[in-house]
Amino acid sequence: MDFSAAIVDLDGTVYRGGDAVPGAPEAVAALRDAGLDLLFLSNNPTKTPAAYVERLAGMDIAADESEVLSAGAVTTAYLQDEHGDDAVFPIASPGLREQLDDGGLSLVDDPTGAEVVVASWKRDFDYDDMRDALVALDDDTAFIGSDPDRTIPTGDGMAVPGSGAIIGSVGVVTDRDPDIVLGKPAARTTEMALDRLGAPAEACLLVGDNLDTDIAMGERAGMETVLVLSGASTRADIAAADATPDHVLDSLSAVPDALL
Repeated sequence: MDFSAAIVDLDGTVYRGGDAVPGAPEAVAALRDAGLDLLFLSNNPTKTPAAYVERLAGMDIAADESEVLSAGAVTTAYLQDEHGDDAVFPIASPGLREQLDDGGLSLVDDPTGAEVVVASWKRDFDYDDMRDALVALDDDTAFIGSDPDRTIPTGDGMAVPGSGAIIGSVGVVTDRDPDIVLGKPAARTTEMALDRLGAPAEACLLVGDNLDTDIAMGERAGMETVLVLSGASTRADIAAADATPDHVLDSLSAVPDALL
């Protein structure tokens, strides 16, 4: 098949926890050897591009920062464009707070001064965070979610709560739906990914493990999609999902032989 670029998910696709999915480094090399431009696209908002590059290097996968896009970067860019002068109250990890701060956004620790609330993954999310959200989110305050992932895969095959669980908790206690949830499959994320690659959607192959985020994003944009069964979604999940993958493969390692 004739592709000029590939968008490849990370958690559950390239690696699980701290270990590469078997055959993933060789598959990434094969995609490069076939002449495809690559973009690693993650809904994990907690890490900077430099941290992703370092993690991939530890798995013998070479990448540079321009080849990595995360929900954290998308959230930062969105806030710069839409709320660049507003006071941002983050319910978020130190990693996302660092990205927002480095992006020149005005972060506040007092919820009464919030003009924007950003809800995201936070390991120590607790009652006080819900109270702060209730104080911060009035009718004039924007409510932004970093990504919709309710759970995220771990290296031992278990799932743990993700950003979507925290966004949902904030929404319930404040009786508010987010104004926008970024990350995959949001259109804003698709636009940034395609701009980064400089390729049209129809020339892109998208490989991911999550039907609701990866495959949904690719299908909406008109990309060729591959669901790999090494992470969040199973073959049995496909029948009930809103998005249908073009291909279903056991793992990233099978992609070069099947599609290139």
